[in-house]
Amino acid sequence: MSIKPPLSDLPIKTAETGFYRGFSVDVTVVSKIIISLLVVWCIFWPTQAGNVLGSWNSIILANFAAWYIWVVAAFVIVCIGLAIWPTAGRMNLGADGEKPEFSNFSWFSMMFGAGIGVGMLTFAVAEPVAHFGSNPETIQGITTGGDADNVRMAYKWSFLHWGLGAWACYAICGLSLAFFSYRRGLPLTIRSGLTPLFGKALSGPLGHLIDIVAVVATILGVAQTLGFGVEQFVAGLTRIGIGGLTDGEGGASTVGIIVALMVIMGASTLSALSGVGKGIKWLSNINMVLSIFLLSFFIIFGATFFGASAFLLGIWDYIIALPSMSFNVFKSDGVEGSEAFLLAQWQGWWPVFYWAWWIAFAPFVGLFLARISRGRTIREFVLGAMIVPALMCFVWFSWAGGTAIDLELNGGADGAIFGVGNSDKIFAVTEYMLAPIADILVWAMAVLIVVLLMTFLVTSADSAVLIVNTINAAGDEGPKARPHILFWGGALALVVGGLLISGGTGAIQTAMVIGALPFSIVMALMCLALIKAIWNDGRREAAGIDAVTVDPVGTPAE
Repeated sequence: MSIKPPLSDLPIKTAETGFYRGFSVDVTVVSKIIISLLVVWCIFWPTQAGNVLGSWNSIILANFAAWYIWVVAAFVIVCIGLAIWPTAGRMNLGADGEKPEFSNFSWFSMMFGAGIGVGMLTFAVAEPVAHFGSNPETIQGITTGGDADNVRMAYKWSFLHWGLGAWACYAICGLSLAFFSYRRGLPLTIRSGLTPLFGKALSGPLGHLIDIVAVVATILGVAQTLGFGVEQFVAGLTRIGIGGLTDGEGGASTVGIIVALMVIMGASTLSALSGVGKGIKWLSNINMVLSIFLLSFFIIFGATFFGASAFLLGIWDYIIALPSMSFNVFKSDGVEGSEAFLLAQWQGWWPVFYWAWWIAFAPFVGLFLARISRGRTIREFVLGAMIVPALMCFVWFSWAGGTAIDLELNGGADGAIFGVGNSDKIFAVTEYMLAPIADILVWAMAVLIVVLLMTFLVTSADSAVLIVNTINAAGDEGPKARPHILFWGGALALVVGGLLISGGTGAIQTAMVIGALPFSIVMALMCLALIKAIWNDGRREAAGIDAVTVDPVGTPAE
């Protein structure tokens, strides 16, 4: 049986004139309608929205928790398999012989930047502390919550959520985008990754549906990140002396949410309108310097040896326990308060939530990884995209979170850190460390963290708006019309605000878990499509048939 040349042309109809010129009307309009309906529902009927979303979430946790756990385990296996598979590992994400655009140092630096993100400022302290108090081992009575024998368990589970599983989600999406765009010359959009399975049918309604699912998942995934960021931004503003932004219980008030979103999304939208210019580059440079400074502060002046122990032992425990943690699904017996019920509840709160978050975030981070990785081999891409950023997350968790745990266990903090909300914990740690020296240092460190958080939030939201417009424009990365940038900037702000008002970050979490479900199916199909495409390319190479249809410069070959 003869081997056919690979598909290298996937026309996607876009408007030639009018308001939607250059955009796929089907994808853009339907995506806008879905997001607009969600915003209106959450803002005008917040109680109903919160109740319905909660019911849907319960159904998903009861019926699809195993799917989320196992599909992410499959992503890890596929990524490792592709790196090991000789035919796949040596394939170039570009034309044969094409060299990477970025040096290894620059590439790893950008991986580092993607790896720490907004989540590090919230969860690097909050998550190890949370698992130090409760995890499956404490629920089963194996270790004691809040005692020294539970430290290693806290890090084992923290590393699970921010380790290979998280970055395998991003790597699958990024590898699919890079492979089919930079080897085939197909549009830089999600549907291209499924061409080995569905062919030119993806030019029509099926392809539109896939891109719509990707847009909605991206908005909800970024909304989750911004939701945590807004609460932490309000906590930071309160710490530096700006009052009236909290609700009296440590959370952000409606006024605080509105103020934070106006500042963050206003700056993000202006940045998106101007493109990636000097302003955003300047912010990114500040971001990197402040990140290194803050992490160095924890490593040098925090729990240096405690953090080193947490890092090394945590990685060991994580690797040893990875198979069981990746595949084990806790089943509830329906008896509230029982061990089985609590284990299933914990898994829904943590691993299932995280896997949904990473899946929803995959189009966003995946596109970023693809764009900086052209010219890399698949082996380089997989190992770099999974291991480097995961290690940077582990470093943050070990020394920032380790400092918090050590201060409570051995430093006499006596609840000063554990007793505050998750968004406030990093401020509580630095205050406890610096208050004995000078109050001005406490204030200055709070300002530094707020500025760092602001740069993370602005760049994340800005990039999300541009990436959503890229998907809507059939993969065209060129400049977009201002009204579309303004719409998605405003829509993202309203989604975050509406969901926060209707049920706090829990409502965003619920909406995101629901929205990620259809995209998880798309990603599973991406895995099958990649394996099929690489297998066929290996056969083409063996038969002397060209498997790459782009020139080194990236334009389709004649």
